Amino acid sequence: MKNFPGIDKSRASSFAATNVSTEISKIGITALGITAGIIGCWAVASMIAGAVSSGGPIDLLANLFTAING
Repeated sequence: MKNFPGIDKSRASSFAATNVSTEISKIGITALGITAGIIGCWAVASMIAGAVSSGGPIDLLANLFTAING
């Protein structure tokens, strides 16, 4: 007969106490990160649209300086 190892029926349990304020902070940081990402994407899209409508990035900068100086 072959020797089979016995089945170990031990159970391990772990209890981790979480702090509510820590979890709320994680949610807040995640929400701020997502909001910043959306605003960044909007800014990039706006710069591309401005460059396309003004005729290119150099014309965009020229129009910007013209608008600032009057």
